[in-house]
Amino acid sequence: MTGANPPWRATKSGLVLAVQLTPKASRDQVRGITASADGPRLAVNVRAIPDNGEANAALIVALAKWLGLAKSGLELSAGGKSRSKSVTIAGEPGEIAKLIEARLKAEA
Repeated sequence: MTGANPPWRATKSGLVLAVQLTPKASRDQVRGITASADGPRLAVNVRAIPDNGEANAALIVALAKWLGLAKSGLELSAGGKSRSKSVTIAGEPGEIAKLIEARLKAEA
């Protein structure tokens, strides 16, 4: 599903997910994997505007809901003022990767 180059990488404490965020969308949703100049990214739309961190907060909420995880386990680790972001997800990297793959497959 994600090919040889998934949009995440394992770390000691979890997994770092590369995200392409689109604010001011008509609804909050995870659209799937998209290609970018930096490599593959998980495309996410949020209704929030990119003002005072509103879109970043909405991203964390949308991803937590999509994955069925607590918001407290997700943290924006890079890209605060960019559409290309990195989100750190706390937990066992292999299990988180399987969860992401299962959600992507379910929506394909």
